[in-house]
Amino acid sequence: MVGKTALVTGGSRGIGRGIAERLAQDGARVGVHYGSNEAAAKETVAAIERSGGSAFAIGAELGVPGDAAALWAAFDAHADGLDILVNNAGIGTSRPFADTDESEYDRLFAVNARAPYFITRLGAERLRDGGRIINISSGVSHAAVLPDIMTYAMTKGALDVFTRNLSKVLGPRGITVNAVAPGIVDTDINAAWLRGEDNKDAWAGAAAMSALGRVGTTQDIADVVAFLAAPDGRWVTGQWIDATGGSLA
Repeated sequence: MVGKTALVTGGSRGIGRGIAERLAQDGARVGVHYGSNEAAAKETVAAIERSGGSAFAIGAELGVPGDAAALWAAFDAHADGLDILVNNAGIGTSRPFADTDESEYDRLFAVNARAPYFITRLGAERLRDGGRIINISSGVSHAAVLPDIMTYAMTKGALDVFTRNLSKVLGPRGITVNAVAPGIVDTDINAAWLRGEDNKDAWAGAAAMSALGRVGTTQDIADVVAFLAAPDGRWVTGQWIDATGGSLA
C-alpha cells in the first residue's frame, strides 16, 4: 500500500486503532479520525510514527448536522486524495427494546448509519479509481444473538444494505465496497464487562461463542480489513465478511 492514503473513522481506539496501525504497517499514510478523544488519536499517530509509518489525526464529531463536510474539510488540510476509506466509527447501546427512547434511536442511526452514508458520498469525490471502501458491520446484524441491542443491530443492518448497493454504484470505477463483521473483540470499550470483577464468567462465555474458543483481538479484524484494502482483495466486492471467529456457525 505504499503511496496510498487511507482514512479510518474512529481510528483512535479499539478496532479502529488496530486497523489504522495495520494499514500504516503495510505502507499507507493513514488519517486517524476521532470524535472527541484527541489525546487517543495523537497517541495512535505517535505509535504509527514510532513504527516507521505515516499518519495524521483529524477531529470531527459524528451524528450532528454537517459532520461529513467537517470531516472532509479537516482531511483536505492533510491530503489531496484518498485510496482507502474505512467507516469504523460507531456507538453502541446495552438498553433493551422496552427501554429505548426516540432520542437514543435517533442518535444510534445518526452515528452508525447516516454518518458513514454521507462521509462516503462526499468521500467518493476524493476517492481515486480502483479504491477501497470497507464498512465495519457486526455479527449481530445477521443473527439475533444479543437481542437486547436490537437498535444497534438495526443500524448495522442498514450499513450492510448500503454496502451491497454501493458496490454496484462504484463498481464501474474499479472501487470495491465490502463490510467486515466482528464478533466480540477485546477492546478497552469492552473491558469493563469482559474483565470486570462483577462479571467473572463474561470472558469464558464470550470465548465459548467462537468456534475457535477465544475472544477476538483487534488484530484479527485489522488483518481482514488489510486483505480487502490490498491488491489481493481486488475481486471481492459487495460482500459481508463474517469475522466473528465462527460465532455464527
